[in-house]
Amino acid sequence: MVTYQDVSSSEEIKSYIRQADASLVALGYTEHSFAHVVRVATVTQNILTELGYDPRTVELARIAGFMHDIGNVVNRIDHAQSGAVMAFRILDKMGMEPNEVAQVIAAIGNHDEHTAYPVNALAAALILADKSDVRRSRVRNRDVPSFDIHDRVNYSVEQSSLKTDVESRTFTLVLTVDTGVSPVADYFEIFLERMMLCRRAAQFFGYRFGLKINGTQLM
Repeated sequence: MVTYQDVSSSEEIKSYIRQADASLVALGYTEHSFAHVVRVATVTQNILTELGYDPRTVELARIAGFMHDIGNVVNRIDHAQSGAVMAFRILDKMGMEPNEVAQVIAAIGNHDEHTAYPVNALAAALILADKSDVRRSRVRNRDVPSFDIHDRVNYSVEQSSLKTDVESRTFTLVLTVDTGVSPVADYFEIFLERMMLCRRAAQFFGYRFGLKINGTQLM
């Protein structure tokens, strides 16, 4: 049985993550290295654990979270699909059962907002975890006057967390934003599509998705 420990300690997979992030550095994107993929893996795991999924499904979701961005090593365009193909080869070679490989690659192949859809529980949890990872530490550029809108929005987020409330059946992304760095309107300008995708992912579980910024419920 292929475990999260096997995947996260694989030098092959870690090499792809490093090089994928290096490619995104060249393109001017925010951080997509180990801080991002480990956070996404952890949040994905937490979501399915809180919803009562079995331990193996939770572990497969965690694996998908760790591997979800390896396709960026090929190209940012269609990276979800490239990553799914790469993950198929890697996990099959590691000996993962075909039905488990299928669940993982379906999640990876359906996490980018341009083509994503919550086709299974892993994909829905991965979407919520990935699209909620907005934070100051993802900004590489430290020259504030040269910030583009993506830098400003991420840098303005001082705290972020995704809350699951089983009783009210809601997921809520809670942000603390420094509006002196970026107005809240800028957040919606670049992330509205992601928030709509999170809404669809929440609906997969029969939940609602909400967004709270600086104590105000906006979705």
